[in-house]
Amino acid sequence: MAKQEQPGLLIHEIGGVDGVLEGHVELLKKHFHLITMKEFLENKKRLNEKIKSVFIHECKPVIDRELLQSLPHLKVIANSGVGVDHLDLKLIASFGIKVTNTPHAVSDSTADIGMALMLASARRLVEGCQISVSPQTEHFAADWLGDEVTGATLGIIGMGSIGYKVAKRAKAFEMKILYHNRNQRKEEEEKAVGACYCEKMEDLLQQSDFVMLVVNLTPQTFRFIGKRELELMKPSATLINISRGAVVDQDALVEALQNGTIKAAALDVTYPEPLPRDHSLLKLKNIIITPHIGTATVQATRKMTEEAVANILAVLNGLTIPSEVIPIRCFREHTYALAYLL
Repeated sequence: MAKQEQPGLLIHEIGGVDGVLEGHVELLKKHFHLITMKEFLENKKRLNEKIKSVFIHECKPVIDRELLQSLPHLKVIANSGVGVDHLDLKLIASFGIKVTNTPHAVSDSTADIGMALMLASARRLVEGCQISVSPQTEHFAADWLGDEVTGATLGIIGMGSIGYKVAKRAKAFEMKILYHNRNQRKEEEEKAVGACYCEKMEDLLQQSDFVMLVVNLTPQTFRFIGKRELELMKPSATLINISRGAVVDQDALVEALQNGTIKAAALDVTYPEPLPRDHSLLKLKNIIITPHIGTATVQATRKMTEEAVANILAVLNGLTIPSEVIPIRCFREHTYALAYLL
């Protein structure tokens, strides 16, 4: 009996800066016939009939109308990662194509980076390392002090799966936990981590020693934190962003850090990425910036690929989709937003 042909899966490339990790290729090949963008562009007529799914890694390949029109049998676009702000959900939905993401695979690693940034900023870890290795250092100053997170108040904006995992970790540090979310968590979930709901984000901003952003980037959350919000925070507070760079008005953040409106910031995300080398944020001493490494672990990247595979197979086989991104029309704003919160 002839072996059944595997469904075609379009990928950007293998290896390189934006390509599928070479260690994950065999996992994908177990279920799909891999077709790179280069191969597809060189032989569209032969390959466009075979491609039924697209695997998005590091926002590549780019999905636009021209590509969608050239793939008549495309059923699903599987994003590796949670955020899908690089995808035009309305356009894709108009072609009857499903979109999936991988929220379950990334929650632990992203929550870890949020805690790491908070601890590193509070205890001035990066600055301390620089002092320790500097050839000019002759002694350690006794008055060089950081802050403790134990007993401090953490305000989490966005209490989805990642935000809730942050709360679990913060509870172990005996922190007071406030959160703001579109919907309040169940009472038992709040009690499990000792979290208090703030219906108004302003209340959270005014009370928190650390404010952590864990929201999706949508038209509603673009520059969600600006001059007004920063001025509501304590002068001793730290802003931590593990969501998307454009959630924060970076010009307002520069001003707030320079003027002492807030004490510090710790960012795993910026807009753009990387920042221009002469950007004002890079010149400040009261900031930590990491290169969007929230999911950059061996374990998380493997889980992301596995979850993406499960999503694709579910769509192709007509099964319940584990992690579908459903565009919900917001009639007031006339925009599309994610149904799934971080």
